[in-house]
This record gives sequence, C-alpha cells and structure tokens, in this order.
Amino acid sequence: METLDRDRHSSNGDALGQKARVDKWLWAARFFKTRSLAQQAVQKGRILIGDDAVKASRDVRIGDVITIDLEAGRWTVVVRTISEVRGPAPVARLLYEETVASAQAREAERTRRHLFREPAAGWHGRPTKRDRRVIAQAGSPGHDPSYGSPDGWPDKD
Repeated sequence: METLDRDRHSSNGDALGQKARVDKWLWAARFFKTRSLAQQAVQKGRILIGDDAVKASRDVRIGDVITIDLEAGRWTVVVRTISEVRGPAPVARLLYEETVASAQAREAERTRRHLFREPAAGWHGRPTKRDRRVIAQAGSPGHDPSYGSPDGWPDKD
C-alpha cells in the first residue's frame, strides 16, 4: 500500500510529452487552495506562461516558465515535473523550481512591507468617537502635534 500512495503522488517517469492543464497543475503545486481559485486567477490574467496570458485549459509542459501573480507576491517558476494530483507540500515543492530573480524580488518586497507598514494597518474596525476627535483635530489647520497630553490624546476639559 505504501508504494501505491507514493506512486500516486510522485511524477517519476515523466515523458517530455507529458502535460497537464495549467489550473490543475497550479492546484497540485499548492499555489491555490482550490482548483476554482486557480481557474479564476487564470481568467483574470494573473498567470502567464512565457509572456503570454493563458486560458485554464492551456497545457503545462516540463520546462515552461510560469509567472504567478498572487497577493503575497509574484512568483516566476520553471516547471520540473507534471502532476494533476494534489499531494503533500514537500512533494508539491518538487513540481517547480523558483528562479533566483523571483526569490530575490519576493524577499525584497517582504522586507519592504515589513519595514514600511501601511499607516492604517494598525487600525481595527471602525474608529471610536474619541479616535474620530483625534483624527479630526490632527487634520485641522493650525494643529500643533505637541499640544495635548503626553500620550497623544487631547486633554480633557
């Protein structure tokens, strides 16, 4: 039974002519949680093979260069093996090899996002009445940021 499970998840014996639909391959390589999410990304033009936008039915072959635009960043990978079966993550990582330039660009973007956070990232939900007063006071002309209490909140009258 062990060999059957291993054979099911492995892509040994891939012939050069072996191919799979791009949406199935992206799902098997674990870039997307569901195949329908992979199809939607392809339809939106976020998946490129070479420099061409593709349809979900396009076949992926060994050696194809795929650019995947995700919210987490842009991946450029080279297809190493073909599989239409979603297996464990360690097996999925063997389906592709990320290019060096792609890995460096994703690391630089991750560092940039870490160092320069979006100003509203610390806000959770709708501002309270007190928060709105502080925001309004900060945006008013002639506002002196040093005026007020040391903790940044306006002094109570």
